[in-house]
Amino acid sequence: MISTNTVKLQLPTSIRIHPVVNVSQIVQYKEQVGEQKKEEEKLIEIEGVKEWEIEKILNKKKIRGVEKYLV
Repeated sequence: MISTNTVKLQLPTSIRIHPVVNVSQIVQYKEQVGEQKKEEEKLIEIEGVKEWEIEKILNKKKIRGVEKYLV
């Protein structure tokens, strides 16, 4: 705790975010209930390289000359 409103997190150096956050952003972790299973991602292998299989492209936009897709 830095003050009543801010907390400094101890993060690995590989995570490149600011470690000081407002206490309103801190929530207790809740594990998933047995029925709430995360859907397994579908990986396919093409010529020895694993890739994602995309069902549908929902949207795309161009940011700084690079196209980004919402899948």
